[in-house]
Amino acid sequence: MLFPRLYQTRLQFLIDTPSMTLTVACFCCLTFWKVETNRQKQWLWTILFGLGWGLALLSKQSIMFFLFIPLLYLGITHLWSKKWERVLQLWVSFLVSSLLWFPWYRTNWIYLFSTVQNSNAIPATFEGDPPLNTLAAWTYYWQDLPKAIGWVLLLVSLVGLLLNFLGRFPKNKEKIDRSKLRESIKWLGIYFGGSYLICSAIFNKDTRYIMSYLPILAVFLSYGLIQWRGKYKAVRGVTVIIAILVMITNLFPIPGTENLSLLLSPGVSFRPYLGQEIPVKSIIKTARETNPYQIVNLGVIANTDSINHSTINYYGQLADFQVYGRELGNKQDYIDKDSKSFDWFLSKTGDNGFARENQLKFADTLDNNPNFSIVKSWQMPDQSLVKLYHRNQISFEVKPLEKAINKISLDKIIFPEEASGNFPIPITYEWSGNWSDLQQGLVLLSWYPKEADPNQVTWIHDHGIGAGMLWGNLAENKGFKVTENMAIFPGKNIKDGEYILKAIYLNRNTNESYSIPVPDVTLKINNSLEQIPAPELDLNTQLREISVNLGQGIPGLDPIFKKVGRLNQYDPIQDYLKQTEIALKYRLNNESENHQLNWNYGLVLSQVLQENPQGAIAALKQLIKIAPDNPYHHAYLAFVYLYNWQPKAAENALIPALKIDPNVEEFKILKAISTVMQGNLIKGWRILSMDNR
Repeated sequence: MLFPRLYQTRLQFLIDTPSMTLTVACFCCLTFWKVETNRQKQWLWTILFGLGWGLALLSKQSIMFFLFIPLLYLGITHLWSKKWERVLQLWVSFLVSSLLWFPWYRTNWIYLFSTVQNSNAIPATFEGDPPLNTLAAWTYYWQDLPKAIGWVLLLVSLVGLLLNFLGRFPKNKEKIDRSKLRESIKWLGIYFGGSYLICSAIFNKDTRYIMSYLPILAVFLSYGLIQWRGKYKAVRGVTVIIAILVMITNLFPIPGTENLSLLLSPGVSFRPYLGQEIPVKSIIKTARETNPYQIVNLGVIANTDSINHSTINYYGQLADFQVYGRELGNKQDYIDKDSKSFDWFLSKTGDNGFARENQLKFADTLDNNPNFSIVKSWQMPDQSLVKLYHRNQISFEVKPLEKAINKISLDKIIFPEEASGNFPIPITYEWSGNWSDLQQGLVLLSWYPKEADPNQVTWIHDHGIGAGMLWGNLAENKGFKVTENMAIFPGKNIKDGEYILKAIYLNRNTNESYSIPVPDVTLKINNSLEQIPAPELDLNTQLREISVNLGQGIPGLDPIFKKVGRLNQYDPIQDYLKQTEIALKYRLNNESENHQLNWNYGLVLSQVLQENPQGAIAALKQLIKIAPDNPYHHAYLAFVYLYNWQPKAAENALIPALKIDPNVEEFKILKAISTVMQGNLIKGWRILSMDNR
């Protein structure tokens, strides 16, 4: 722990030190297994290594960067020597490890593919890391060694090795088996060299990533340090004492030690901040006091060490999980969407760290934006200002009432008398009821033609009361009023005419449902009218609207992914997915069939995004019954089967898809994957090979 990188990272990051510990523990068990000659003890170390390997893979997948080459070396060595029991032991250790990691990976394996892009190429490009075809990429971590280890430990150990090689020290009185020494150095070198090459071959460079080879490097340096023998033996103790002093000066603000710390351990000083308090807690407190009954979702523009979305989110979670911090998008169209969807923004003047230029331009407009007002501002130690903005007409507002209310009621509904169905239409609902009914309640809002079939739903506006963002365990019998400022979207195919509203209350916990009396109102649709200003559509409506793209197949998926990525930012607990699922299930089970196809699309998408394979499979089977001629419906079912590790069912589901359209490349890839997952590697390879011809 005298390496600056180790104690610095331990104070900065949560998971890296445990991951390093598990990785080195695995390598230690593997080493004991490698050198053990007793058969029973070999099996004991096999089990222990498997358990450690499983725990390590649960903490971080990157541990394989360090264990892959040693495992490959042992596997090839024992195969070459025909030591079949040793090969079997390696397989058993893998099976033991899978008992720990497989349940988690079974559910989350799909995210490993996106991790490659999101944690490697994207941040590396943004941070300006050297390309892999340059020498700088392969010497990056080598040049980092003085900072990671410190000059004292590095130089004294290397000089010790050099002087010992030149014979400047007295002979070692301890008898050392030279062959074992060479084998040990070789084994440690395999770990160090293999992990160094793999880490260097990764585009995204970060000094944290190589932490797990530093303990092995410490063994090499310790070997160099103990070469100081005879009259030079005191160098060992002096070196350790100096390293401890350097650690203390790096971690504690002792007056007059800055130059010493900078000289002996450059760039790793990590002293506690003793200046003016950063106002993060005050920001959280102000937001909570402004909106005491609802979840607060802050769009954080600033991105400095002390003010950023992660810091705000962390302290918001400490405040009973009421306040969340989310980062703005990095594209202009994302920022335009963010400006309409966040009710809160947090900006900072002066240095904004890693904030993008277009984000800062948006921050500059907030002071003069008529839709927002400054709630409060705080002065930072660098004399910059942190500003907290709140939307003037917020998405929903909660006020306590003096009396209890037995059932949810719709007290008022406000919208234009006449509007075009081609655009979102502003609408305001005022609900009243007891807290628990409001908090757990969904409202199923159906618009019908006034003069036509009263059971013919034209469009819907289902959502959780208060967008499902009501916060707090308050007295169940206390009454509250919730005012929602929203927008409805009838759709471009809606005919001109008059439409009326019907409402149903649905409790998500008890499944209780009942009709809600609606004020006598009529909305006249006139599609020749121009668009009128309206709030952003609620997340449930946006999800239902985008879900119909599922019917388009591959071209329709990219817009879905982009849309959902932003929607998840606006609902920090992703409750809109559960709201959509419950509401559409109710409708599909209880209402007419004229919207069955589109509603099933919404149900499928909501369940897939919640990682609910069984629910998605059931919904997809129903979707296939409604529209069996769409090959993508069958392919979606096959994909979910693969996600749920049911390759045979996936293969069967693909048969109709390939029969309807055998030329879709993705169908063949899914078939190859299902074949490989069933253990038939050759057949899977042939399917892909035939596809590439």
